[in-house]
Amino acid sequence: MSVNKNLLDFINRSPTPFHAVKNMRTELVKHGFKELRESESEKLEPSGQYFVVRNNSSLVAFRVSDKGSMAGVRMVGAHTDSPCLKLKPNAVVEHDGYMQLGVEPYGGVLMNPWFDRDLSLAGRVTLISTDKILFSRLIDFETPIAFIPSLAIHLDREANSGRKVNPQTMLPPVVGLSGTDKFNLKQLILDKLVDSQLAKKTDVVSDFELSLYDTNPAAIIGLDEAFIAGSRLDNLVSCWIGLKALIDSSSVDTQLLICNDHEEVGSGSFAGARSDLLESVLMRMVGDAAKFSSVMSRSLLVSADNAHGLHPNFLEKHDQSHGPILNAGPVLKFNANQSYATNSETAAILNLAARNKNIPIQSFVSRSDMGCGSTIGPLTSTRLGVKALDVGIPTFGMHSIRELAGAQDLEALYSLLCGLFELPSIEVA
Repeated sequence: MSVNKNLLDFINRSPTPFHAVKNMRTELVKHGFKELRESESEKLEPSGQYFVVRNNSSLVAFRVSDKGSMAGVRMVGAHTDSPCLKLKPNAVVEHDGYMQLGVEPYGGVLMNPWFDRDLSLAGRVTLISTDKILFSRLIDFETPIAFIPSLAIHLDREANSGRKVNPQTMLPPVVGLSGTDKFNLKQLILDKLVDSQLAKKTDVVSDFELSLYDTNPAAIIGLDEAFIAGSRLDNLVSCWIGLKALIDSSSVDTQLLICNDHEEVGSGSFAGARSDLLESVLMRMVGDAAKFSSVMSRSLLVSADNAHGLHPNFLEKHDQSHGPILNAGPVLKFNANQSYATNSETAAILNLAARNKNIPIQSFVSRSDMGCGSTIGPLTSTRLGVKALDVGIPTFGMHSIRELAGAQDLEALYSLLCGLFELPSIEVA
């Protein structure tokens, strides 16, 4: 099995968190995992494999140990969402002969790279049937239908010396010419769903959550095929590798993968890391609120999210002692102010797993005069009272429409997460 090849396919088929969860769900069912409904209470069997989906954009998958969960739970956490441009509800606007779409930046978007790209639309659509029943479907237009044109340098002589992007006025993409009825968005959505046999012509499109995405597929690049370039590497890389590690690894302890939506906007939603999704699944596994803290004290969360690689053109942006190199191994992330959850004991646990698998580990700390991002690690650790750490692969262009990572690092992260799932003990005396 090629982790990288399968990852590329997963990324290309997952333009939104909804599609990512759909594809992970399919993979889990293929490997014998059973879907549980949050609205139902079903007894969990020893050695059982299960998963729970919320909002069709967040997922928890787990394998119950023969001895239950009392020995602790090995958890890997990631997130399904990526910074992007999302359509506004009244999206279609007409300007001086052109049809455009009103968009709103989602998360910390690096906006300049969105210009001059072949863009498509994907997401979730909610419809009303002729029987007045609400139902939702996923949609992916697949082909390029939108383009955000740059202003020619002849009209903006300062473009290369400090152009600021106004998201309200500069990011609405062009989708067609006005004066025609060729771009009725809701009708186009319905026609696409009807063609895919996901809706009927008599259904009505009520609302949607649609995002623009780059149609250029993820690919292995470089003279020696050393790199992977693609959209949404942050953080579909960790979702897919965490999923494969859960499926492929063996352990005497209970194993779990949590992939939350809305991390890029602070995790404050009913499907985000601040919600009760993971806690409710763990309570279902433990079966007794009185035992919950005891189980968490024996558990470990590995928050898997990408790290900033040492950029050769911007060396001054890095701490010289903590600049990870692409293809030199996964990265342990530290922050004294707890933006990352790693501490000395959890770092030692990861380093032990890495030594067992002969995997090199790097460290990342932001410059002391610069801010630091965060992950679901500290949020989940705080909510559950579980020890945690932050790890990820080094990347370039984080939050750009297209990011770059090391092909060898992906294989190394897979082996590392398998090693963490299989580690005989996570106790520190």
